[in-house]
Amino acid sequence: MSNTRAELIEVARQLFANKGFDNTTMNEIALTSGKGRRTLYTYFKSKSDIFMAVVDQEILRIIEHIEDILALQLPADEKLKRYILCRLDQVKETVVRNGSLKAAFFRDVINLEHARRRLDVRELTILRSILQQGIDEGTFDIDNASVVAVTIHYALRGLDLPNIRGQFTALGVPTARLRKSIFDMIFYGIVRQPAYRDRTKSLE
Repeated sequence: MSNTRAELIEVARQLFANKGFDNTTMNEIALTSGKGRRTLYTYFKSKSDIFMAVVDQEILRIIEHIEDILALQLPADEKLKRYILCRLDQVKETVVRNGSLKAAFFRDVINLEHARRRLDVRELTILRSILQQGIDEGTFDIDNASVVAVTIHYALRGLDLPNIRGQFTALGVPTARLRKSIFDMIFYGIVRQPAYRDRTKSLE
């Protein structure tokens, strides 16, 4: 990415965050950046175009953070815990740090989902890698890393909105308690393992 394009995206992000998408104009982005309208329109056709560039850039930030975990020299179970904590924190931090832009994120669901596909693909790749490492180490007792990766991924995605909106806190669930519950559900389930295995043999 060129430095000029990156600067325009960051200026737009800050304006959107402080004033909101609707209250920010292309002219204002051009003036604040010091680049001029001609330069702005060289890189972006419209305000919606630069908005999606902001979303893409924020998603790349999340990807960079979770990819750092994959490179750590850690056992798979510890790596998975760090991944879970990182993605929960990064998704919330990304939306919260963008202030007034939060409403636009939630309103523009179709475009946001399209932009999130890149994050979904990368997250699933990372999860599969961690789970396969756990299988190879003998830590995880699972049959198919890809299927389990999809299950964990969408379970965590389902926590994003209530986590961002502070609904767990409103229900009196401390952050540490929430994280322990997530770990317990993913790593241990909710029933005693021998009893569970006996009852589910008929489903295989």
